[in-house]
Amino acid sequence: MNLRRLLEGDEGVTSIEYVLIASLVAVAIVAAVATLGGKVAGSFNKVEKSFP
Repeated sequence: MNLRRLLEGDEGVTSIEYVLIASLVAVAIVAAVATLGGKVAGSFNKVEKSFP
């Protein structure tokens, strides 16, 4: 498919919208993993230290 045809047609707009939504979901997942990653690692370390 030609880029010009993709941008001019309705299918192109829908495709771009889906790409934007997928990008936002990916950013949200990365932010959640970055935020919760340290807490989860801390919890695992606490459990690990509790074993003899």
